[in-house]
Amino acid sequence: SHWTQMSAPRGAPRAPKGDISWVSWQVLAWGLRGLHGAVREPRLELQWEDQTLWTPMIKDFTSNPNFPINTFLMTLALPEDEQLVPPIRLRVWDRGNRELGVLVGQGCVRGVGQYRCRTPSLEQPPCQEQPPGPGDTGTGSYTVDVEEEVEVDWWSKFYTALEDKGEIQWGTNRDRLKIYGCELEAVPEFQGLQDFCQTFPLHKLDGPSVPGQEPKTVGEFKGLFCIYPMSEEPGVPPPPQHFQQLPPSKPQDCLVRVYIVRAFDLSPRDVTGLSDPYVRVSLGKRTLGQRDQYVPNTLEPVFGRMFEVTATIPLEKDLKVTLLDRDRLPPDQEIGSTSIDLENRLLSSHRAHCGLPTLHHTCVPWGEHRGMGMGWALWNGHSERESGLRGIWGSRPCPTCAGPCAESGPPTFCHPGPPRERLALHVLNLCPFVPEHLETRPLFSSAQPGLEQGKLQMWVDIFPTSLGPPGPPVNIDPRKAEGYELRCVVWNVWDTDLGDTNLLGQRMSDIYVTGWLDGLPEQRQHTDIHYRSRDGHGAFNWRFLFPFEFLAAEKLCAIGRREHIWSLDKTVLKVPPKLILQVWDNDKFKADDLLGVLELDLTKLPHPVLTPRLCKVMPWKPSSIPWPWCRIPALTPSPINLFRMRRVQGWWPCTVQEDGVQRLSGKLELSLELLTAKEAEERPVGKGREEPNKYPMLPAP
Repeated sequence: SHWTQMSAPRGAPRAPKGDISWVSWQVLAWGLRGLHGAVREPRLELQWEDQTLWTPMIKDFTSNPNFPINTFLMTLALPEDEQLVPPIRLRVWDRGNRELGVLVGQGCVRGVGQYRCRTPSLEQPPCQEQPPGPGDTGTGSYTVDVEEEVEVDWWSKFYTALEDKGEIQWGTNRDRLKIYGCELEAVPEFQGLQDFCQTFPLHKLDGPSVPGQEPKTVGEFKGLFCIYPMSEEPGVPPPPQHFQQLPPSKPQDCLVRVYIVRAFDLSPRDVTGLSDPYVRVSLGKRTLGQRDQYVPNTLEPVFGRMFEVTATIPLEKDLKVTLLDRDRLPPDQEIGSTSIDLENRLLSSHRAHCGLPTLHHTCVPWGEHRGMGMGWALWNGHSERESGLRGIWGSRPCPTCAGPCAESGPPTFCHPGPPRERLALHVLNLCPFVPEHLETRPLFSSAQPGLEQGKLQMWVDIFPTSLGPPGPPVNIDPRKAEGYELRCVVWNVWDTDLGDTNLLGQRMSDIYVTGWLDGLPEQRQHTDIHYRSRDGHGAFNWRFLFPFEFLAAEKLCAIGRREHIWSLDKTVLKVPPKLILQVWDNDKFKADDLLGVLELDLTKLPHPVLTPRLCKVMPWKPSSIPWPWCRIPALTPSPINLFRMRRVQGWWPCTVQEDGVQRLSGKLELSLELLTAKEAEERPVGKGREEPNKYPMLPAP
């Protein structure tokens, strides 16, 4: 780094205490961006009251928009009262025939007091406690859980993070994904990703300004300011120079991967109240995205798409992601867009160009870990790792413990990699770096400025080509629904209500059972009728068959249907896998009477009981007791996931709603078996007691 120093004017009076103080004004002038017009050799003028600082000219603005000299130092008299501190005037001049050149744009930096810095103390501050790392026990070693939940793909990690509300939980044996509810620049601990340099807009006033309207932006200045107080005591060393270790100022060729996961709360663009959104990604002169890759009839599309593009940063730094609504005839309507400054992410000390995973894997099912192939997440080599640690903490030890971190045993997760690389990742996770994440960015449209048009969840990885080729991209292709078949055998009904009276004055019911899956009423099936039951008992031995499509990660059924006859595409509905059974009393001359209802969520089945005598409902139902037939809360069993257990049999209660209270109105003996579509094809059965009558064979009652 080259420093240009400008001192205070000779003969400047000694500043009176409490009114004006001498300060060291350090300036980082990194470069100019996005200047409009045929700009050849621009330079920047910074004016503070009567003092002016000029940067050198940028000789070839089209190939390198950064200044050849980036750091400057001035000594100024600064008022103690923040309200009296004058602003910094910015002017960009281009070389022309006149002496000063042509004014390209100008700006103003107010609130200069925010750039005041304290002189660092020579004493080493005490080591502050940091949150424990993955598996850290706080005693100099960290362990991992013995049980491991195998993650099938990236979506498993995503939906696990949704259930955990995006919180990274240490001490777990799974990779974690941090889901931010805002854009990465709005996360407080990342300082807007402008910790290295800030972006100051430049304007050009064409004629008189309009009240309430922002002037036209003609470019940006990338830079930063630091103000250190100067001591008036003799022998006190001057403040340190803040901008010392700067990255290379030459443009970098980078590989950019843009991962678009999903969008939600979109503003509709069709007369049906829905949209057919698709993604378009623009960076520099390149635009990616095809209009035939749209998601039909939805305001919550799941894209699962990755776009890969090369760029020269900062010449091509503004990434724009746009969602459009596909119409039958172009042009398509824009739903909303969002822009990302890739240069800020590449230069930020928070390492925002590629998120850090929580666990080190040499191989993962959904592709190479983000940046693992390039060594972004690890320090390569012992000496480089030590120098990196010294750069973060100086000569202090690891923040979480007085000694070195050591594993208490071998890791139990798959493909853990060498121990030294696991240690490096563990130490990196203690730093304020951006973790493996998903950001939620608001979408805005120029047609409706200031009104949010929806939200987009995505992330961006940036890999400078100078570090070598990265690993393969993360596979985020949307999960396809898997075919299943639910086989429900209705064996018996007990103690159901008696809805009719026969000629002898005896209470009776003609019982039958209907069933269907929620969202699929066209699959409604019913048993035969058990006539003239006088004790509420009925035997059926009847099989229901319900084929459906299921998304395992979301734990929802995918139902595709055309909303109208003229609809070209199917609308996909996602509903919980819920089996609905109803017990009815058959009547010939009037509408049938509903005797009881049973609803069973296949992912959270209540445990059945073995005999009908144990199938009871309490007169009151506190919220702490999830199942109405369990009287002891402490013994309430965890629900059954039929997609894991596959088969269950027993008695469940039917209830009816009376005066806002659930009343027991009968008991159903059922067998529930869940098979994949392939298993159902290999083991065919018939509905009811039709052939093939097996698995199991159902005799006539």
